[in-house]
Amino acid sequence: MERYSSTVPQITSSSSRLFWCLLFLVLLFETTTNALVKLPTNKTIPAIIVFGDSIVDAGNNDDITTTLARCNYPPYGIDFDGGIPTGRFSNGKVPTDIIAEEFGIKPSIPAYLDPNLKPEDLLTGVTFASGGAGYVPFTTQLAGGISLSQQLKLFEEYIEKLKEIVGEETTKFIIENSLFIVICGSNDITNTYFALPSVQRQYDVASFTTLLANEARSFAQKLHQYGARRIQVFGAPPLGCVPSQRTVAGGPTRNCVARFNDATKLYNAKLFANLDSLSRTLRDKTLIYVDIYDSVLDIIIHPQQYDFLVVDRGCCGTGLIEVAGLCNNFTAEVCPKRYDYVFWDSFHPTEKTYRIVAAKYFESILDKL
Repeated sequence: MERYSSTVPQITSSSSRLFWCLLFLVLLFETTTNALVKLPTNKTIPAIIVFGDSIVDAGNNDDITTTLARCNYPPYGIDFDGGIPTGRFSNGKVPTDIIAEEFGIKPSIPAYLDPNLKPEDLLTGVTFASGGAGYVPFTTQLAGGISLSQQLKLFEEYIEKLKEIVGEETTKFIIENSLFIVICGSNDITNTYFALPSVQRQYDVASFTTLLANEARSFAQKLHQYGARRIQVFGAPPLGCVPSQRTVAGGPTRNCVARFNDATKLYNAKLFANLDSLSRTLRDKTLIYVDIYDSVLDIIIHPQQYDFLVVDRGCCGTGLIEVAGLCNNFTAEVCPKRYDYVFWDSFHPTEKTYRIVAAKYFESILDKL
């Protein structure tokens, strides 16, 4: 796969560096004063830096013509900033956009490979996430996206650009104090393990989930070696309850699929244990596991409590199989009331769902930052 490179200009003069350092201080001050979610005393988050899959991709796959895991066309983005499709797999914002917005850092987290990315965007964070990515390298190869190892290479490039803009000392401050979010693993379970008999012949559920949890631990450890000190690795949601899995494996009643959810819960338990062990080894209490399984499942089981009417299909088209290329303005109509739906397409939730999950997230992590 080709080596990706963004078009953010290099800035090397001392006067320009002083300007960007002053701008960084202004942005940092605004973060601490305008945040909707208040950080603990004496804590600041200058930027949010994101790795992972389509849940937090903001358009890094847009120019990769060899992958089907892209959505830079309507109706994706119908509720995002004037209805602009950016490559986000949602009708609106994705979780990390909402987290950045609530912390008062900026309205959304841009894709690192966005051709319109500006130098000031780097100061407050970007996402390297890619639709179709997984912890197991074969998962990403299957989808044709940007693997986690390639995302790390882009991150290395990002660090060098930061140094050119604000210098080494301020770059070190940004990396050490930023919030690093990793959301991955869903594609490994659904698209690799359960979709490929050859993988099931090589691994049982127990050994495959162990492999995933070990890969996740390794990735978190690599981020720590780069200087990251606030690392949050998200577990997987109840994958057996997304509309596409209900359609494929849920039977005529289209119920949640127990074997998918059982595998997800086993993976999450191992991921939690691995990260807890790594946190103790590194003596870093800000390296944490974030559970979203229960919060998403509660929405699915009790949709009326959250003012949802439709939970077993997505808003786009029939909402049963439409995802990425199958959810488009030519072949799929959009439901008239998107706020009634838990899911946007057959795999990804709506912005409303993400906002509810984000609210639960803030309740659980503020005292751990």
